[in-house]
Amino acid sequence: MSAHSASLSPAPLGLIAGAGLFPLLVAQGAQRAGRRVVVVGLRECAPESLRQAAAVFVPAGIAQLGRWIRVFRRHGVRDVVMAGRVDKTRMLALPWWRQWLAYRPDWTSIRVWYFATRDRRNDSLLRAVADEMSRRGLDLIDSTQYCREAMAPAGLLTCRGPSAAEQADIALGWEIAREMGRLDVGQSVAVKDKDVIAVEAIEGTDRMIRRAGELCPAGGWTLVKVAKPNQDMRFDVPTVGPDTIERLHECGGRVLVIEADRTLVLEREELISRAERHGITVIGRRDGE
Repeated sequence: MSAHSASLSPAPLGLIAGAGLFPLLVAQGAQRAGRRVVVVGLRECAPESLRQAAAVFVPAGIAQLGRWIRVFRRHGVRDVVMAGRVDKTRMLALPWWRQWLAYRPDWTSIRVWYFATRDRRNDSLLRAVADEMSRRGLDLIDSTQYCREAMAPAGLLTCRGPSAAEQADIALGWEIAREMGRLDVGQSVAVKDKDVIAVEAIEGTDRMIRRAGELCPAGGWTLVKVAKPNQDMRFDVPTVGPDTIERLHECGGRVLVIEADRTLVLEREELISRAERHGITVIGRRDGE
């Protein structure tokens, strides 16, 4: 490569990687766009397979924001994507002093956690992280920029459509889920016969699905999962995959409604195949439709 062509090469992309397939999709998409990927893999979260897609892979704790920033700056990163799950319930299971021993927060994380946020909800914390990174010359960008093809389309994605009763549950679930999103409580709600069975909070969608199954053992309920009305696409984008369908099947869920254009669908063909096999309706819906 000539010096001139090297100077035109895009700067490497930074990737803060949590659990699941989402970080791998981002890394592969960035590679196709000609960008080297510098990964900060969150310990006990980031998949090992991500190492193969990374030009640089550095493990780091989830409470080591200062280390993330130093790694990215050292490798010439300007744009950063945050992708993948982090289980906050694991932290809350410990008293504060054991959290400090287990996660060893650095000074940057302590300052952001205790002094830069008004509360500990996801949006508050992640915006504070984005602000700190920006102050240090790093831009947290849209997490879906390199995997647009994985966004949910609008319309019926399976052969079986919803019944009249299920359509009523969808309408109620959509209204409730949107309000939950506005309050930054959670993304999902389970509804049966126009009654709310369960709502998602810090535990995440999978555990909420299990709880809905316990509360409604007869099954036949509807899961509605939406983005926040003012969803910041840099983080916490709603995500579903084949495992979501398996959880629904195990717990009696009959319908899955996701927000079109604002929900990531991992392994879409496999998700639809499993939904068809289990008789689960999957719908992509836009707000106002």
